[in-house]
Amino acid sequence: MFTFIVRRLIQTIPVLIGVTILTFSLMHLIPGDPAQILAGESASPQQIEQMRERLGLNDPIPVQYFTYLGNALQGDLGDSIRSGRAVTEEISSRFWVTVELAIYSTILSVFIGLIAGIISATKRYTLSDTLIMIVALFGLSMPNFWLGLMLIQWFAIGMDIGPINTGWFSASGWGSWQQVVLPVLTLGTAGAAIVARMTRSSMLEVIDQDYIRTARAKGVKQRVVIYRHALKNALIPVVTVVGLQFGALLGGAVLTETVFAINGLGRLIIDAIRARDFPVVQGTVLVFSLLFVLVNLLVDIAYRLLNKRIDLD
Repeated sequence: MFTFIVRRLIQTIPVLIGVTILTFSLMHLIPGDPAQILAGESASPQQIEQMRERLGLNDPIPVQYFTYLGNALQGDLGDSIRSGRAVTEEISSRFWVTVELAIYSTILSVFIGLIAGIISATKRYTLSDTLIMIVALFGLSMPNFWLGLMLIQWFAIGMDIGPINTGWFSASGWGSWQQVVLPVLTLGTAGAAIVARMTRSSMLEVIDQDYIRTARAKGVKQRVVIYRHALKNALIPVVTVVGLQFGALLGGAVLTETVFAINGLGRLIIDAIRARDFPVVQGTVLVFSLLFVLVNLLVDIAYRLLNKRIDLD
């Protein structure tokens, strides 16, 4: 196990270097001059040139990249062009907001998805199975931004249903439970649909195995057969999906954070791209990539915990 973890951590180095090269190249291909944006529209050519010199934008692109890479290896991701603050401070001030949003959404999707998938698999080809799969398909088909807007209309702005008004939650911000519920529902819905479909598929493969039939023949209760024997062996592909979803949520909550005006990393990177704030964009993408790699490592370790026969080394 230790050898496997060390080997995987070493393998992340070329991955992260590749991410920095790709991000650095793309940012320099985007139209727009950060020096012009920072100096202002009324700035003279001399002022813009002085700004470019101060930011190091007059250096050749390879020189800029290796300067950035050398500083990054020392933990210095540079300073924000917009605010002048260190990029690490910009990221750390919003990091836990996005992490909390991803964790809560993942918990919701796993909770709903596992229950729905198990019910669907144990009652296959029944009305319950059909309804669950239809709802799951609907959840997969809905764009997050559309669902978020609908939830705001229904449960933040509210609707009058007789004497009851459904404006129970907040439409923006992050912190109180009224602000958390709608964004988590928005992100957790699609994840629950994926988990439900994967759980059903995996459970159907497992419950037809010989050892499951043997356990039933011995008189083991159905609940014990499903949750102790079948579910544990069916969880490996589900864990893979959940891990990928969590990594995607960390970097893909951009639209949801924008719709609900949440000051997380997703909104930070959008604002930085608009302002051509190269250091913030590069630093945020690097953090996203590192988190995604670490999540994949944790998923691989979870395989070993679920099935002792898997040899990671």
